[in-house]
Amino acid sequence: MAKQFPALDARLTGIIERQHVFFVASAAPGARVNLSPRGTEALRILSPNAVAYLDLTGSGNETAAHLKADGRLTLMVCAFEGAPVILRLYGRGQVLVRGGAAYAALLAEAFGGVEPRGARQIVRLDFDLVQTSCGYGVPFFEFRGPRPGLANWAASKTDAELDAYRRQKNATSLDGLPTGLFEDETREA
Repeated sequence: MAKQFPALDARLTGIIERQHVFFVASAAPGARVNLSPRGTEALRILSPNAVAYLDLTGSGNETAAHLKADGRLTLMVCAFEGAPVILRLYGRGQVLVRGGAAYAALLAEAFGGVEPRGARQIVRLDFDLVQTSCGYGVPFFEFRGPRPGLANWAASKTDAELDAYRRQKNATSLDGLPTGLFEDETREA
């Protein structure tokens, strides 16, 4: 049975910290719904009502476009090992663009100032609803480790090549919505 909470407590935080993958869902009016998986090594719990993840360069940037257009964001974890549970965080997100003051401050505060090669932005979620549900339908999977492909790809690129790739692949969404990544290099959505 689903249960709702206004914020994270120690038990709910523990659920998130035990997972290896999380999913981010976003949408904008008239656009496709986006759902993206991420490794939890990039996720940080900032407070009982805020989380953030360090987002690496990828083949698209749907979440940024949807946040710019609409702002709604949902983050979900589910247990693939141990006791079954699904946990969702519902709220509003913002993109902290790499190179901006807010990005630098949060990078220092939550990520120890360590910026992986290929870092593109930090996505912050401020949420007002936490919901858990049973997770009985989620199958067991065994975690073997993070995939090295994206890190290896980014390591093989120069700064100029990464910038050119982002400008080609990350400036607009699948539906042509602007992501804001290059509108103002210090933008905070």
